[in-house]
Order: sequence, then C-alpha cells, then structure tokens
Amino acid sequence: VQLQACGGGVMQAGCSLRLSCAASGRTFSSSTMGWFRQAPGKEREFVAGIHWSWGSTRYADPVKGRFTISRDNAKRLVTLQMNSLKPEDTAVYYCAIASRVYSMRIGDYDYWGQGTQVTVSS
Repeated sequence: VQLQACGGGVMQAGCSLRLSCAASGRTFSSSTMGWFRQAPGKEREFVAGIHWSWGSTRYADPVKGRFTISRDNAKRLVTLQMNSLKPEDTAVYYCAIASRVYSMRIGDYDYWGQGTQVTVSS
C-alpha cells in the first residue's frame, strides 16, 4: 500500500485548504483512513479518521466543526477539508491507514504517507 498526500501550503488564518491522499496497491474494506499532524517539537497527533466502507468519521476536539474528512472509494481518495484555519493548525500533515480496525489510535496505523506541510500565518 502506498499513500500520496498533497495539498499543503502557506495560508493566512481564517482561510481554507484541502488536503488529498491517494491510496494505491491493496486496500482493505475494514480499514480506517486517518489524518494526523505533527507540529515542531510536538508528538504526532490524530486529526480525523473515516472508515473506508462505513463512512463513519471521528475528529479531534481542536478541529471539530472546522475540518471535514471524506472519501471517494472508487478513486481511493481521502480528502481533508480544513476551514477557518488557525496558526495552531501549522504542522506536517500525514495520511495513514489502519488496515485492520476502525481506530483513531496512532499505534493501529500501519501505512503512512510522506507528509505535507501546512503553515498558517496570523
């Protein structure tokens, strides 16, 4: 499985940005597609996740109401729409797959993309 994330950039606070993650290779009907982020000097943290088959979603509290995760099964594409960006959203964003469970725990994710930088200026 390979994951290719794109869409990062430099934005001003209050603006919107969309990240995409394309999956190639084997896919898993019971998997969770997730977005994580890692800010400088901080641990990688969960942002949003979606079950590949069910479409069920979960969000971290700091992004609830601002970020929306969605997927296109036919295109094997997962999108993270980020609205009302804040400077504290600045981080490298990673897409990942938990191939066996519906989970938001970082330890359950076994495939990772390369990361894309999102920078939000005040």
